[in-house]
Amino acid sequence: MVPQELIIDKLKQCIDPELGINIVDLGLVYSINIEGSRISILMTLTTAGCPLESYFVKDISIKLKSLKGVSDVTVETTFDPPWNPAKMSQESKDLLGFVN
Repeated sequence: MVPQELIIDKLKQCIDPELGINIVDLGLVYSINIEGSRISILMTLTTAGCPLESYFVKDISIKLKSLKGVSDVTVETTFDPPWNPAKMSQESKDLLGFVN
């Protein structure tokens, strides 16, 4: 079984091409489920009409399947709860100029 820390490290390599920040620090990853060699990711997007959904699904799948011991990756998107800037890491907020 692949450790969750390795999965998170790989997910941090998935960069939002519009914002230049990884999906973990943006707060887009809601959950990671590990069942043997199968990984399921539940995530959101910044908006329901975001055109990058297929980009993220492909990028996440490629990166996670490169880990030894991962045979299958499922990425599901949800908008419940909706994303908001409060979900971002402090570093991401600082980079994007959000004030607390």
